[in-house]
Amino acid sequence: MKKIIALTLFVGIAVLSYSQDIGAAGKGKPDKKQVKKEKMNRLMRQEEEGMPSFRKQGAFGIKLNTDGWGISYEHGRSNSVTRATIYQIEFNEKKHRKEEKQPVAEAVGGGFVLFGNPYIYGKRNIFYQFKVSGGQQILIGGKGNKNGVSVYGIGTGGLSLGILRPYYVEVQDPDNKDRFVKYDSPDSALFIDGPILGGPGLTRGWNDLKFAPGLHAKTAIRFDYNRFNTVLSAIEGGVNVEYYFKDINQMVYSPSRKFFFNAYVSLLFGKRK
Repeated sequence: MKKIIALTLFVGIAVLSYSQDIGAAGKGKPDKKQVKKEKMNRLMRQEEEGMPSFRKQGAFGIKLNTDGWGISYEHGRSNSVTRATIYQIEFNEKKHRKEEKQPVAEAVGGGFVLFGNPYIYGKRNIFYQFKVSGGQQILIGGKGNKNGVSVYGIGTGGLSLGILRPYYVEVQDPDNKDRFVKYDSPDSALFIDGPILGGPGLTRGWNDLKFAPGLHAKTAIRFDYNRFNTVLSAIEGGVNVEYYFKDINQMVYSPSRKFFFNAYVSLLFGKRK
């Protein structure tokens, strides 16, 4: 009986000691919810004072240009309260103002109509751009409160690589055979006069690319409307200027160009640390 009582007391003391150790450890460990709440309160105070609270940022962008579309990625590092150095890469497809897509339809038996790939009459090259740039982001106006908008001025410049992909059309030749031709081929008359049966799709022209190096610069205004500085959600609008050291010929009946100017609007989504 004494042994049972002694064993019970020993187990009870051990359990009590372990519980006290757990409680002491729990008191020394910070509460995750409380830490997160304090961090968010600190960010809110900084935003209300108009102060950015990030060291670096990364953002993806989707662009709508006056002469095409594009995608971008940006990496930035804060230099001071109001300035950050940003680096960007972009990929764009530029359209010519005279481009007009033509539908292709062919009547078949039974009253059905067969639709083929649409084409752009007189298009000589598809024009892509790959850009690398660096520049500055300057805070113009901070958020007046947690629901406000930060306004930034953007200025960047760098290198451009123009990529010309020959445009093919499907035609019917004098032997009534269907084949694809481009403007620079000996069959340029077929390219112009047809009969044209359809456009190139996405697979043709990649083995015959031509490249044109150049320079570019842009200036823009960015409106960051996210509630907290840890997340970047912004609308950016600006203008681009580009110069290429080789002629860029997009359409058969239009002169080649080296200088380009456009305006754009971009949606940006990313994170800050």
